[in-house]
Amino acid sequence: MNRGRRAITTMHADHNWQDLIWYEAPRENPDLPEVYVYTDRISYAPGEHVCFHASATAAHWHLEIYKDGHRMRLVHRTDQLRGVFTETPKDAYKSGCNWPVAYRWRLDDLTPSGFYQVRAICARPDGSEFVQHHFFVVRPTSRTRSGQILHVLPTATWTAYNDWGGANHYIGVEGLERNQPSPVLSLHRPWTRGMVWVPDAAPRFCTPVPAPNTPPRYEAKEWAYANGFGFFYASSGWAQYDRHFAVWAEREGYAFDTITQTDLHYHPELLSDYSCVVIVGHDEYWTREMRLAMEDFVELGGHLARFGANFYWQIRLEDGGGRQVCYKTRAHLDDPIRDTSEKYLLTTAWEDRRINWPGTSTVGVNGLGGVYASWGGFVARGARGFTVYRPEHWIFARTDLGYGDLFGAEARIFGYEVDGVDYTFRDGLPFPTGRDGAPLDIEIIAMSPAVNAETDALGVTFAPYIGNREQHDKAAMVFGEVTPETLAKSRNGSGMIVSMHRGHGQILTAASCEWVMGLKRGCFYTEQITKNILDRFTS
Repeated sequence: MNRGRRAITTMHADHNWQDLIWYEAPRENPDLPEVYVYTDRISYAPGEHVCFHASATAAHWHLEIYKDGHRMRLVHRTDQLRGVFTETPKDAYKSGCNWPVAYRWRLDDLTPSGFYQVRAICARPDGSEFVQHHFFVVRPTSRTRSGQILHVLPTATWTAYNDWGGANHYIGVEGLERNQPSPVLSLHRPWTRGMVWVPDAAPRFCTPVPAPNTPPRYEAKEWAYANGFGFFYASSGWAQYDRHFAVWAEREGYAFDTITQTDLHYHPELLSDYSCVVIVGHDEYWTREMRLAMEDFVELGGHLARFGANFYWQIRLEDGGGRQVCYKTRAHLDDPIRDTSEKYLLTTAWEDRRINWPGTSTVGVNGLGGVYASWGGFVARGARGFTVYRPEHWIFARTDLGYGDLFGAEARIFGYEVDGVDYTFRDGLPFPTGRDGAPLDIEIIAMSPAVNAETDALGVTFAPYIGNREQHDKAAMVFGEVTPETLAKSRNGSGMIVSMHRGHGQILTAASCEWVMGLKRGCFYTEQITKNILDRFTS
């Protein structure tokens, strides 16, 4: 079959998939019509106007808005919007797109809280459609509150992985050679393809156990490149993580409302109406204000149920939440506040000796106590579930799980990033040592191993995804020097389920990004444990 001419490129013997890192940007070619939109904010109160900024190379396009969840529901549609093209700035990733407002929609005063999926659609000459997905969140009010559970979306982590327009906190076109990530990211731009919507069967990081003597596989990256999705689509976002909890919770009859981390930062008073806060999935970036709000909530008697992991970086929000800042491992060199009276806001790891505010005080575990498992060269043939150490704990009620039992492996709930604490064993039971700042009364309920460096690939032609780079980063940040001794201390860790009391409240963390797969794939044990926690925290 003649499929027409295609672009062709050279491949070399040492070529590998990491030579093909990409980011999403518009074509800006009227022969292949497109439309992209973003909203002026990521969350709104009922009664407010949602402003849609757009740029289109199509003559006309239309907009659809759905309340996403177990039963996706169309709530608004507008047709025949006139396409107006505005060039995308070269630094849109940090300065925003600055496109004009193409449409305004007023939310009803009783609009229910939740995640609203936006679809901008235009026709193409070949009869196909171009579809771009965006979102906004409607936060609750006293008139619209639905129950005792508040679902906080880790939108700071979504922002950190959003590479639309040229960069995120990991890769990018910054710097003289245009090959550096950006420490400053704008929220006034679209979301890269795959963060809001993906096909149901899109691969995840946590893969099946590989056969002996096979090289690491990164199936999500392979699939993304083959199908035109974002390089980081599987790393973060609503589609791969938070949506699975929302669909499951609605199906099981749990009433909950939804806010973003931006709301947590600027409107912490929203927490006071709820007995239980839920966070799921990939939960990596927080501001100081977010942490203080959550700790105050628990101190006063609230409960935090965290079914997620990777509590790692301090960030700052600027421009009313429209800009996110994180200099990461270069913060002590490049962050503008490094030598000021506000250096406690340095955007580095929470466990960096310059900050020294371990995540355990907020979520019961530390990000650097993990970090990776069950994918690529990271514990490639590990358990993919949690091993039970304290079966008498109330979270295991009605599960029939005993000491040493493994659960969740079939659903692959353990990975791809996990959190833990430094621990030791006494009489066959794990206890925190406190050497990493963890309170000694943290109860370690279940756990499995993780590492901070990939095992060596089988040959020079196999390229690891991260290698041992982050092992070196941890040694430098935590211990202040990279030596054989500090590298040894920075390699191994664990992912844990822990319980911790703080003030009048309680924190229960199942510290694995992939916990939601137990809900999605119908793991009896994961579902029952989740129900036990939610029921107790809302009783």
